Amino acid sequence: MVSWNIDKSSEVAIVSGVRTPWAKSGSVFRDVHVAELARAVLQESLYRAHWPAERVDEVVLGNVIMPPDSANIARVAALYAGIGANVPALTLQRNCGSGLEAVAEAAARIRIGEARAILAGGAESMSTLPMLLPDESRNPMMRLARSHGMMETAGAVATLRPRHFKPVAALELGLTDPTVNMIMGKTAEVLANEWHISRHEQDAFALRSHQRAVAAQQEGRFNSEVMPVYVPAPRGHESRLREFHVVNSDVGPRGNQTMEALAKLKPIFDRRDGTVTVGNSCQITDGAAAMLVMDGALARAEGLPVLGYVRAYAVAALDPARMGLGPVYAIDGVLKKTGMALADMELLEINEAFAAQVLACLSAMASAEFCGTHLDRSQPLGEIDQARLNVNGGAIALGHPVGATGARLVLALLLEMQRRDLHRGLVSLCVGGGQGVAMIVER
Repeated sequence: MVSWNIDKSSEVAIVSGVRTPWAKSGSVFRDVHVAELARAVLQESLYRAHWPAERVDEVVLGNVIMPPDSANIARVAALYAGIGANVPALTLQRNCGSGLEAVAEAAARIRIGEARAILAGGAESMSTLPMLLPDESRNPMMRLARSHGMMETAGAVATLRPRHFKPVAALELGLTDPTVNMIMGKTAEVLANEWHISRHEQDAFALRSHQRAVAAQQEGRFNSEVMPVYVPAPRGHESRLREFHVVNSDVGPRGNQTMEALAKLKPIFDRRDGTVTVGNSCQITDGAAAMLVMDGALARAEGLPVLGYVRAYAVAALDPARMGLGPVYAIDGVLKKTGMALADMELLEINEAFAAQVLACLSAMASAEFCGTHLDRSQPLGEIDQARLNVNGGAIALGHPVGATGARLVLALLLEMQRRDLHRGLVSLCVGGGQGVAMIVER
């Protein structure tokens, strides 16, 4: 195995971090604005590090579904969190890689001396995805919006037809790549066919994700990364005096999940011949995660405990129709940057967009033919022991709030490395549109 020394004086440290519970879209966070989810994790990250808000140089957050009333969600959340108006804030978007990109952006700014302490992470409210109207509704709706007086309004209403009110799901549009006209689940079907991944293999992977996530919950392994969030009590709550209730655990992992139950689910992207179902795909989820990223020398000078250091980051691009293989290309890139090998990674997190997608990545990395043809390698990247991969479950069980997941994976990986006293780990995600991101962290 490759060994090396860390020059900690030039390293970027991750000092503290936290996330909200991950909640299924339309459930407990359905009435919580994404800016409020982000505010909560920004404040808690500072609190856990005992770091004053006035010593934050910038806030960088990933977000994909940028809400129209808070387009720069990082700025709005930072101000809500009590971070000074003189502190700049950036919202960035690289689809599913946005949360990891935010951490990488913070690390890059610190490395070149532009900042010494940055709050970075991601936030997403999939519950607030809008329902849109057809394009042909634009003109009559605009006429109605601009009308004044009863007669003018009545005339505008008279131009509307039932077809103008047929809703268009923004989620479906957002998950469809316009360059290949394929929804993300269909790209998973492409990989399942190309790599001969059976329905049984996918369901078994999904079941393992739930089993690991449930075990992590029961054993308290999420306690150090998840913060409680207070939300409005459900409508019709029995007590009028109880206006809020607390959400303190993930809404998604199913302790009663079985192969038999998964097998009953029908394919949703290729109904005749497909193998990808809602059961072996990631859940649509709300949540936020953040961490304090600092100059390593400053963190040590201030006596702050360091969760880990950002070693390297890589982005790669590939055919959008095979976007699920993005981690293979990105992992190849980050390993080449550092001169390391896949075998040097003691623990790994690869986002579970789809079971077929992760399994295809594992097969591709172990394939000499694929690595030679597509990565210009004389040897395969190597095989990943699944006992070291997504050890506390992944997005199939926990969910995937797209702008936040990358940040969660970094935090989860570092905390698990700490529990196991490991020193090196890797995070990677596929990215809709045909990209991949990967980061190596060290303790």
